[in-house]
Amino acid sequence: MTAPCGNRLLIAEDEPLLRVSMADALRKNGWTVDVAVDGVKAMALFEQYLHDVVVTDLVMPSLDGMELLRRVKALHAGATVLLITAHGSVEKAVAAMREGAADFVTKPFSMAQLLIRIESVCSRRQLQEENVRLREQLEERYSFSNIIGKSRKMQEVFWLIQEVAHSDASVLIQGDSGTGKELVASAIHYNSRRRAGPYIRVSCASLPESLVESELFGYEKGAFTGATQRRIGRFEAAAGGTLFLDEIGDLPLAVQAKLLRVLQERQIERLGSNRPIDVDVRFVSASLRSLEEGIAEGGFREDLFFRINTVPIRLPPLRERREDIPLLAQAFLREFSGERGKEIEGLSDDALEVLDGHAWPGNVRELRNVIERAVVFCRGSQITPEHLPPSLRDAPPLPPSLASPRSAEPLRRAVERAEMETIRAALAATDGRRNDAAEILGISRKTLWEKIKTYGI
Repeated sequence: MTAPCGNRLLIAEDEPLLRVSMADALRKNGWTVDVAVDGVKAMALFEQYLHDVVVTDLVMPSLDGMELLRRVKALHAGATVLLITAHGSVEKAVAAMREGAADFVTKPFSMAQLLIRIESVCSRRQLQEENVRLREQLEERYSFSNIIGKSRKMQEVFWLIQEVAHSDASVLIQGDSGTGKELVASAIHYNSRRRAGPYIRVSCASLPESLVESELFGYEKGAFTGATQRRIGRFEAAAGGTLFLDEIGDLPLAVQAKLLRVLQERQIERLGSNRPIDVDVRFVSASLRSLEEGIAEGGFREDLFFRINTVPIRLPPLRERREDIPLLAQAFLREFSGERGKEIEGLSDDALEVLDGHAWPGNVRELRNVIERAVVFCRGSQITPEHLPPSLRDAPPLPPSLASPRSAEPLRRAVERAEMETIRAALAATDGRRNDAAEILGISRKTLWEKIKTYGI
């Protein structure tokens, strides 16, 4: 037997004959084995070697298997712990599994049974680790500076970011609220040659009109009432780096004219001064509303639009890239479950169906909030529809004009989904009586039980 968990194993067993038998059998199968006669000595060995696998009796003097489990997990959360128990202690062993034990074996058992059980828990752990690696590789492939997406539209955005990041061309990012405009702006900066310089963000929508000019260009002492000392503006603060103006469409027309001159001449003048100051700044801007419409309505200067729109980037709303919803949801799930110390593996198919059927007017920001809420309410290992807001669960299906087809799923997944739903229907029709359900499905009760366990029904 190979040792997928590593090759160092610790045995904690106070019965000498059983301890020796287990050690001999495991060593013959490729393990490096350390043995301890009680929990205290086992913990001393574990602190020295941090074994990948621990096989411990549940009942031992000095320090029992339950407490040894707790201490092992506190020191090495990834360790695989297998418990040995007598028939009368099975309930304790089950409780220990809730605290992180991988499995248990009941006395009396053969060495062959023990080896099979160890191989099983190690293989299961190896599969979990491979799944984690695959998810990480998937995110690495479909993410760019915390922006996630495998859809064609998002891949085009990633390509634009990569191409434009190494230049100093002005970039205009447009998209609905919650699509991630600021994330794109920061990605451009931190993937550019200016990454070591400052990244200054200004929200034009949050600045009072009377303060916009002084915030951007600064002022000299005495420039106006209350100007008791010189102040450096955002353009000067961003020297050598990137200045990001969010909601640039909210700039007053008078400030737009001054901004145009600054971008053309690469010089500013502080309020109260006529001395030009050279500024070396990469300029990135964003807008929620269409600037073309602003031009037509007379609220935005056309010449400024052409100056800032050297490279336009449009972020698609979430409803136009539904194939990204599972990827985004899983990323948010890991983030929030990690923050709250919960072990939530993923979202059920039913939950994903609910997410897929929502219009997402708040886009990625709304999805992030939904997953955070689901993590708060989830007490198990999987997000299900009951953890999602009622507004999503009870909403009518999207009209065909708003719904977009999900990308084709693998045949294996489609078959599994159909099989799972058929089993659920059979169980519902028989009020959960597995013998009757198995008869309806034309399979044995054992096969039905295995499939119920596999699918978590």
